Amino acid sequence: MTVLREIAAEQGDRLKIVTLDVNHQQLVAGRLGVLSIPALFLYKNGQVVKQLVGARPKAALLREIEPYLT
Repeated sequence: MTVLREIAAEQGDRLKIVTLDVNHQQLVAGRLGVLSIPALFLYKNGQVVKQLVGARPKAALLREIEPYLT
């Protein structure tokens, strides 16, 4: 999560991080299809445009999400 917070701080208004405690919000996690954590859902205009599962280094994560940060 620290890497995501760093990226969000660097991106300013281009990225907002929202977390979900899957242990306490099991119904929501189920509706989202979270089968493994960490899971990242990238939304644009209310629609999921990218889903990533598993930890990644900061540089790899940035490569994955950068095309959507417009």
